[in-house]
Amino acid sequence: MAHTNNHIVIMAGGVGSRFWPMSTPDCPKQFIDILGVGRTLLQLTFDRFKDICPVENVWVVTNKKYASLVSEQLPEINKENILLEPCRRNTAPCIAYVSWRIKSKDPKANVVVTPSDHIVTDTDEFRRVIKSCLKFTAGTDAIVTLGMTPTRPETGYGYILADLSASSPRNREIYRVDSFREKPDLQTAEEYIKHKNYLWNAGIFVWSVSTIVNAFRVYSPAISKLFESMLDVYGTPQEQDLIDKRYQECENISVDYAIMEKVEEIFVCPANFGWSDLGTWTSLLMKTSHDLYGNTAIGENIKFFDSHNCIVHTIGEKKVIVQGLDGYIVAENQGSLLVCKLSEEQRIRQFAEE
Repeated sequence: MAHTNNHIVIMAGGVGSRFWPMSTPDCPKQFIDILGVGRTLLQLTFDRFKDICPVENVWVVTNKKYASLVSEQLPEINKENILLEPCRRNTAPCIAYVSWRIKSKDPKANVVVTPSDHIVTDTDEFRRVIKSCLKFTAGTDAIVTLGMTPTRPETGYGYILADLSASSPRNREIYRVDSFREKPDLQTAEEYIKHKNYLWNAGIFVWSVSTIVNAFRVYSPAISKLFESMLDVYGTPQEQDLIDKRYQECENISVDYAIMEKVEEIFVCPANFGWSDLGTWTSLLMKTSHDLYGNTAIGENIKFFDSHNCIVHTIGEKKVIVQGLDGYIVAENQGSLLVCKLSEEQRIRQFAEE
């Protein structure tokens, strides 16, 4: 399939509140420069798909309240390619909407669907894997999901059980999926990583648009019927009004439950390109560079003394000096200051959201 038929879908509608005080309901983590590199997570996601497809084939699906943030941060994208959800209905309706929208424009489209708030440290390897998967789905009716090689017994990710006994004859890097597994407890996660055929589910999918539309027709007919009924209005001024009226009718369901766990022709590509979903301050600490004592500084004027395994995030703020702390988060944003143990960040977040 031609390069011009490749399309990228960036899902950017999540609330992303885990990085308080940096993230807020009005500006979730995908719109923040979490890494202190001058680019937000959304922009970094856009950047790593360079050379995969033309910019006119990049789509963003987001909540209506974030429309201006997407336009400001990705001015390269055509405004008609920014699809606005009037309410949150999880990933299945999101993917169905953009799939029918793309199909109305390019019936031969070959599509990558990705979250907007993950990081990848080896972008060259990422592009190689994506191109390999696109070549595979262009010639098959298969759905491919990316599976990350686990590096620890992580309880915050779902897992994919892969059949590694034989790869696909069309692509030696791609294998059949045996099953999807929910986020495990620690004991189960420790058992998983003893075996090479358990992979982290990155939530990145590759398929042809005809394949995913047909999958919705078979496995999620109610959602399929709703978006099929709108074919005449896609790309017209009436599209948003109709979406505003009908979108709430969709079942609130993830694409994993609606499609992935039911479809027969589903494959996984095991990969290792420095992926993280950045779900917590701890995960950010693990993915960023440290000093000799395990400390990470994201900001210009931060000093550590007698401190270990801390992360400080104070972009654009005044001088920050941290002394005598071990395993702490220090983060400041718009008048809110967080100082807490890394081990307590989930409990503290509940107080911050009150």
